Amino acid sequence: MQEMVNTGYGFELQEDGKMVAEITYRQEGDVLVADHTYVSEELRGQKVAEKMLNELVDYARGQGYQIVPQCSYVQTMFRRHEKYADVWKR
Repeated sequence: MQEMVNTGYGFELQEDGKMVAEITYRQEGDVLVADHTYVSEELRGQKVAEKMLNELVDYARGQGYQIVPQCSYVQTMFRRHEKYADVWKR
């Protein structure tokens, strides 16, 4: 069974209690620096990273935070999709 877990430093997708994907950040005041994304090989190509990014963005919006996209995946997604513009700290 898969479960999305807020770890306090990011979001993990867990399968039967084991981490199979994650997006992490470090908090600097009201800014979240998205610094790492990982998806296990068996889950790649299933939009798992995008689901985790959307969890992070929803969390940031709910808390009034901005996101600095340091991780290359998050940078790419922020450039490609206008839907992230409101939380992108440029």
